[in-house]
Amino acid sequence: MNSGIIGKIEKAKRYAQDPGRITLLKFTVLFHGDHSDHTLTYDGGAWHCECSFFATHNTCSHTMAVDAQLGGMIPAEFSAR
Repeated sequence: MNSGIIGKIEKAKRYAQDPGRITLLKFTVLFHGDHSDHTLTYDGGAWHCECSFFATHNTCSHTMAVDAQLGGMIPAEFSAR
């Protein structure tokens, strides 16, 4: 392995230990619920879930669970909590 790639691997390890470097802006998640699967999207600071609870409350257990797992990678002002 050349020294250039070794340096990049070490840098990647250091970056991975600092989740504050990563801000998620847009993504899609397939969530395996107890009764069925749900597609969740996060775009422009807003969550969306296809479940019926989200349709009336703009939050649900699915978006809250994913938000909790992602920790600080979503800016606090956009958090589902």
